[in-house]
Amino acid sequence: MRPNLCGTHDLESNTHPCLWMQAGVVRKKRCDRNYACSSCPFDRALNKVSAENDRLAPQGVSPQGKRARITHWAERLKRLPRANRPCIHHMKGRIGFRLCTNDYQCPTCEFEQYFDDQHTVRAVVTPLDISHIRGFRIPQGYYLHQGHAWAMLEEGPYVRIGMDDFSLRLLGPVDAIEAPLVGKRVRQDEPDTALRKGNKEAMVMSPVSGIVTDINPQLREKGQLAAESPYSDGWVMRVHAENLKEDLKHLMLHAETVDFLDKEVDDLYRLIEAEVGPMATDGGVLAPDISSHLPQVEWNRLAGRFLRT
Repeated sequence: MRPNLCGTHDLESNTHPCLWMQAGVVRKKRCDRNYACSSCPFDRALNKVSAENDRLAPQGVSPQGKRARITHWAERLKRLPRANRPCIHHMKGRIGFRLCTNDYQCPTCEFEQYFDDQHTVRAVVTPLDISHIRGFRIPQGYYLHQGHAWAMLEEGPYVRIGMDDFSLRLLGPVDAIEAPLVGKRVRQDEPDTALRKGNKEAMVMSPVSGIVTDINPQLREKGQLAAESPYSDGWVMRVHAENLKEDLKHLMLHAETVDFLDKEVDDLYRLIEAEVGPMATDGGVLAPDISSHLPQVEWNRLAGRFLRT
């Protein structure tokens, strides 16, 4: 299979193709993790197979079947003329076409360091796919904490964190979101981020443990930005996770997220009906600022119930 060098992320109608697909190692594989390869089981599996093939080659042992053609995606791209080797950040759709000038040795690449310093933190997160669960949005590939904070894996141990659509619509556009200061240690399941609306405050639990490396300063003055773009411009902070593998075991992903949000909506409807009476079953969705339409239910009560703090 010929490597995909066009950078359009639409090879064979496969939006956001996996790096292994772009290099031509596999025929069709779509990335659903925002190119956070370190957390991807598919990437780990192919890395294991390609490493085993590399180990057997000097012994004169030839793998059989489909396994025989699996080489690491970077090694496959090195077979191309140097003028045709795309930078990994281009392959991930983060920049326009750029050549790889360091044989895919990213840790020692000057551009890699420049990109990490200048682009990674400031880049707006762009969810690959959005699922709609009874009127509320949740992106595919984002981990969700029971307190409605999301975690999106980036390169290595870095995790970007924000609040989900459900919580921000439940509490209404907030005036400010105050994340912990850069350098502070946060711990999974402990409240560390404050939502402020007038004289009211609610705390949000961190989905992972680690050191805060960056925060979104706009949210201190424009908290409503989070409600407008909860999964992109509205990100709250970035954390260098200390025990990411263990933390992820306690978060929800894919079907678990769907089931959880479905139950949360049921609980919200039950709470509303207990206060204001039966609701019309006309298939409509709840208003963006749910708390403002529920004067019978205290804001702090809603925050405590659904943020679990």
